[in-house]
Amino acid sequence: MIRLDDGRPTIVENRWTLVRDAAQATERIAQGRPALERAILPVDIYLGALDAHADLMLETGAWIPPEADVESWATRLAGAPVIAVDFPSFRDGRGLSIGVMVRTRYGFKGELLAIGDVLRDQLEYMRRCGFDAFWVRADKRVEDAIKGFSELSVRYQGIVGDPTPSFRRRGDTIASGD
Repeated sequence: MIRLDDGRPTIVENRWTLVRDAAQATERIAQGRPALERAILPVDIYLGALDAHADLMLETGAWIPPEADVESWATRLAGAPVIAVDFPSFRDGRGLSIGVMVRTRYGFKGELLAIGDVLRDQLEYMRRCGFDAFWVRADKRVEDAIKGFSELSVRYQGIVGDPTPSFRRRGDTIASGD
């Protein structure tokens, strides 16, 4: 797993368990806190459990499919320690929009994790959209994937944390005498 620490990509041990199956997620909720610690549940199961068992959900996160209607419940995810956004295919960019929306419009401060078909050449774009953790696809080497963060030397667009475009940043640098 790759996590950004002070903006620098670092390979770290994965501390989360992704639960994709709704029946398994429901079973974990029935088992209580130990079964839910460090678990990432489907968002609909997570929200239902949050209503009924908020005290159990302190170390539990939610994963969002790309077709989800994020705006209808995004504010309810504000206290989650992690939100995982699923990228079912490298061609599916809806997760990038979800990342920007969750970070900018809804102010999510927790860990925003990219899961699914996450590849090296997408990582920098995901970071620019607010993601700060990445599960690289299982058949790819994380040591190779981390190099994806250093392949772009010039970025024209702004990013979630700094929306200033390149031409504005360049002008500020020239005007200040740097």
